[in-house]
Amino acid sequence: MHIVMVSAEYPPRWGGMGSTVHHLSTHLAEKGHRVSVITRSNRKKHTSNHPNLHVFEVKWAKLPMHFTRSFAHYSVNKLESIAANHRIDLIHLHLPMVSLTRKQMMKCNSIAPTLASLHGSWLGERDGLIAARRFGEAAVLRNPNDLSILLSAKYYSKFEKISAQLANVSVANSNATRIEFVERYHMPEDWRCETIYWGVNTELFSPVEDPVSRRNIRDKIRHRYGFPQESPLVLAVGRLAARKGYKTLLKSFKHVIQEVPGAKLLIIGRGGMKKKLYRYAKKNGFQSSIRIESSLDFDELSEVYSSCDLTVFPSYYEGQGLIPLEAMSSGIPVIATDCGPIPEMVDDTVGSLFQMGDDEDLARSIIDELKDPQRLSEKGRIGRKRVIQNFSLIESCEKFLGLYESLSTNFSDQS
Repeated sequence: MHIVMVSAEYPPRWGGMGSTVHHLSTHLAEKGHRVSVITRSNRKKHTSNHPNLHVFEVKWAKLPMHFTRSFAHYSVNKLESIAANHRIDLIHLHLPMVSLTRKQMMKCNSIAPTLASLHGSWLGERDGLIAARRFGEAAVLRNPNDLSILLSAKYYSKFEKISAQLANVSVANSNATRIEFVERYHMPEDWRCETIYWGVNTELFSPVEDPVSRRNIRDKIRHRYGFPQESPLVLAVGRLAARKGYKTLLKSFKHVIQEVPGAKLLIIGRGGMKKKLYRYAKKNGFQSSIRIESSLDFDELSEVYSSCDLTVFPSYYEGQGLIPLEAMSSGIPVIATDCGPIPEMVDDTVGSLFQMGDDEDLARSIIDELKDPQRLSEKGRIGRKRVIQNFSLIESCEKFLGLYESLSTNFSDQS
C-alpha cells in the first residue's frame, strides 16, 4: 500500500503528534508499505532512515493558528503532485493542526479514501487553557499561541468538524475524545468513528531488570542533576505550557518537601516558563529541590523514567496523553488528573488520580505514594503489564493497518 500522512508535526518537530506519526510511519515502512509524509518545512532537515519512507516539506505561514490553514493549502497541492506520480491507497489526516475546507476535503476524497485522526480538539484546548487560568497557572495570557487559541478556537474548530464529518472514517485517540466530538459538534448518527489508542514502544520504555544496571542508571541520573543518590525522585514530562499544569505541580511540591524532605522534582520539557517556574521555587524556598531540562532524546528519556520513583502528569487537557503510558511501560507509577481520557489508562492499581487543579490533593497523592516504596513497586509492575496488554505501539499500528486495508479495498470496489 501507499499511505500518505498529512501531519503538521514530524521529527525534528516532536510533540505528541510528531512522535505518534513518526512511529506509525516507521512501522508501516518496515512492513513493506510505501509511506509519504507531508509536513511543515523546518530549519532542521527531516530525515528518514528507511527507503520506503519519504518526507515532503511544504510552506506554511508562521502565524499562530493561521498556520493550520496555510499548511492545509500547500499540503493539498503536494498531495495532488504525489498522486500524479504514484497511486495513493489511503490518506491519513492528523487533526486539528491541518484546517481543510469542505472543497479541500472533497479533493482529498477524490484521490483516495481518507482517515481523520482526532488528536484532540481546538475547543478542548481552549477549555483547558480557561481551566488553567482559573487555577492560577502562569503565562496563559502572555503566550502568543495560547492567546491565539483562546481567541480563535471557535473559528478554527469548524475545519476539524468538516474533516471529521467528511472523512471515510474518523479515529479518536481515546473514548473521551470521541465523546467530545459527538457532544461539541453534534456529529450525525451515522458518523463512523472508532477509538484506537496511540501506543508506546514497550522495548524502549521498559524497566531495567538487572539490579546492578538499575542502580547504575539511578546513580547516573541523580549525579547529572546534582541530587543525592537516595533522594526520592518525582518526574514530570511535557511542554512547558500553561495547560500542562506545572504551577499546580510546584504548589503541591511545596507541601511534599515538608512531609518528604529529601524529595526532588525533575521536569523535562521545552517552553518559555522555565525562568518563571524557577522563580516560584526560589520564592518558596525549594529551588535546590527541582531541576528543569529542556529536552532529551528517547534513549535518555527512557533512562530518566527508569531512574525515577514516581511520574506526575497534571495536565488540564489532553486528547489522550502518552506520558502516563511511557512511565507505566517503564514500570513507574503515575499520578494524573482525574478527567478527560486519563482514567481510561490510569487508576489506583497503577498509580492514583487527583482532582484537576487541586494542588493539596496532588500533594497528598505524591506523599502517600512516596511513603510506601513496596506499593510503588507493585503498581509499577501492574502498569507495565497493562501497557503491554492494551497500549503497545505494535498493537496500535496493526489496528491502523487493518483499517487502511479495509478502506482501500472498499474504495477500489466502488471505483
